[in-house]
Amino acid sequence: MIASFISAWNRVGALLGRVSMYRLVLSALGLLALIAFVLSFLELVVPTPWELLATAAVLVIVSVGADAAAQRLLRLPVRAESSFITAGILLFVLRPTIEPIGLVGIAIAALAASVSKYLLVWRGRHIFNPAAVGATVVTVIAALLPLDAGIGGAAWWVGTPVLFGPVLLLGLAVLWRTEKVRIVGLFLVVAIAVNLVRVVVQYQQAGMALDAGVVLAQVITASPFLFLGAFMLSEPLTLPPRRWQQLAVAAVVGVLAGWPIPIGYMTLGQERALLIGNLVAFLLCLRHAVRLQLVATRAPSPTVRELTFRAARPLSFTAGQYLELDVPHRKADARGTRREFSIVSAPEDLPEVRVAYRDGTGSQSSYKRALAAVEPGSTLAATGVWGDFILPKQTTTPILMVAAGIGVTPFVSQLRHVTAAGERRDIVLVFVASDASQLVFRDDIAASGVPVIVFTKDEPENLPVGWTWAGGIRIDHAALERFVPDLDARHAYVSGPPALIADLAPALEKSRSITTDAFAGY
Repeated sequence: MIASFISAWNRVGALLGRVSMYRLVLSALGLLALIAFVLSFLELVVPTPWELLATAAVLVIVSVGADAAAQRLLRLPVRAESSFITAGILLFVLRPTIEPIGLVGIAIAALAASVSKYLLVWRGRHIFNPAAVGATVVTVIAALLPLDAGIGGAAWWVGTPVLFGPVLLLGLAVLWRTEKVRIVGLFLVVAIAVNLVRVVVQYQQAGMALDAGVVLAQVITASPFLFLGAFMLSEPLTLPPRRWQQLAVAAVVGVLAGWPIPIGYMTLGQERALLIGNLVAFLLCLRHAVRLQLVATRAPSPTVRELTFRAARPLSFTAGQYLELDVPHRKADARGTRREFSIVSAPEDLPEVRVAYRDGTGSQSSYKRALAAVEPGSTLAATGVWGDFILPKQTTTPILMVAAGIGVTPFVSQLRHVTAAGERRDIVLVFVASDASQLVFRDDIAASGVPVIVFTKDEPENLPVGWTWAGGIRIDHAALERFVPDLDARHAYVSGPPALIADLAPALEKSRSITTDAFAGY
């Protein structure tokens, strides 16, 4: 059952992985805006068609203009997608209008959101969700002005039953792509539960009868929680790197969003709750972009390329984690200018940082072509380090590592760390490759002394001591039990392309647990 779920999960991830996170979020917001526009003609949503058009136009013009000016001033790569995403989120958070003074408020929100990306930063990374900043700024201004000023503010009109279905489906696609389903799931549970308690207390204080079913349905379908979680809380740049930290932030935001605390003429509403969560995330782990200078390149195999960088500042990471590497280039494809790379080197190797990727023949993405053109001496930005694909703290836990092709990279980092730290761990590595020439990083792995089972079609030559060729058979449950007889006592870690992980999952059903690290091609 677990293996079947993991298999299906990774296949969906492989499909969504073909599109960049930014492009997927932008597409989801665009489709949601189109749906809302159609519904506005039927008077099923609060804004009118003209209010939606006028508000969207102001948001796009101000967001794109402000971002373009800041990027030119600071000599940063142009990122129009970020501008459109900010505008798209604000469209559903603010109160759409056609009144001139209201449109001024819309423009102020868009300007504040864009400016926050460049002013409220820490070493190259923005601290707060830009859309939440923009909505907060205009809401505070509206609270300070007379009630009839009409400058508007946050309305969260997206929280309506008629949009619940589209937000759910599109939000789930975004969360699946960003691997934040569990994080936002916890946020929703906490926010809904806290909000229900708040409603019960209010009904009791008013001496009114409560229909729990009706209230629950209203809280789930008519609240902005789902949109807030799927499109704002899930933003990777404002989340801490470890899952437990992300869950803690989700719980904090859930409590504050579920029970808004009154402050003067306003409350700690949805966007302010998110800003507090962003601050908690910042304090949990002071992450920042790190400049990496390319020192050398090499080809461990005909189809694998390794890049060696030197970090300009200390880069804190745990063996098994990955970094996001930004390679600005013109005419970027649908996946944008950023990709994730498992770190090959160990923390003990710093300031040297090594990553590797599959550099196959045939059609290449715009990113891969741009990365191949980077020459030694050039500097790129690692926008952050993430991941929970790390070894258990308990060193006595038996481990089974299953690497599919280039998926061996996080294991190389972990084995180098284990060796450098002098840890004694019970580890078996299963290395699956298309042929013997793809058994990359043999020296790094052999230096750790762990037993390695090799699954390739052809027999490799001069295997290191402790390495065993499986005889050219296909890896399946029977093969694993034959070469790893204590499979049921080991915790399995599987790394590689999503499709291969999906194929391997059934063979690992008897392991004590399965932790996966799936990644799409570059």
